[in-house]
Amino acid sequence: MTAKAYGVGVGPGDPELMTLKAIRLIKENSVIALPGKEPEETIAYKIAVQAVPELKEKELLALDMPMVRDREEIERYHRAAAKAIEANLDKGENVIFLTLGDSTFYCTFNYLQRFLEEDGYETELVPGITSFCAAAARLNLPLAEWDEPLHILPASHKLDDKMELSGNYVLMKSGSHMKEVKEMLTASGREVWTVENCGMPNEKVCRGADEIPDDAGYFSLVIAK
Repeated sequence: MTAKAYGVGVGPGDPELMTLKAIRLIKENSVIALPGKEPEETIAYKIAVQAVPELKEKELLALDMPMVRDREEIERYHRAAAKAIEANLDKGENVIFLTLGDSTFYCTFNYLQRFLEEDGYETELVPGITSFCAAAARLNLPLAEWDEPLHILPASHKLDDKMELSGNYVLMKSGSHMKEVKEMLTASGREVWTVENCGMPNEKVCRGADEIPDDAGYFSLVIAK
């Protein structure tokens, strides 16, 4: 059988939100890939190891993929990471790439997946609970009811959006531009909630745009209704 690379979502932060399939794949395979120079320091590892203590005994494949703006540089990192995965696949070893949240939604593995498939390797995406679903549940709020649309935007790239469409909004990746995001939210006249580090020990909930600190962290998610 041909070895396969799996992109496995571990959920947003609470290890109890990991899927049974994610746990099984970690237990059954020996090579676990994580995005970072120090795998044990990654958030995905810290989540997963709470649900799967056996992770401590696995071979951890560190994939250095820093957050840089230069697209060519990013692509070089992604290509190098794909090659590191392929080296293990060539030995007949499946590789389990652990990613925060869901493996189909703003997921780094999706960039590696393209390279892997171009090189003739088999991949599989294993879904996980998304941060926005977990945040809505934490707030005890429905994201959408009846025929309401739901608009999901990477806020850091959509600061010119007027939020004029009907329905509700989720703003992802808001932290680095939170001051501008708050101005956009206030101008929209919508009711606003923010969850920072959802499901993690340092989770913080804000209600209303005024409560959100300008220096909110990277993992800050906004729901506007």
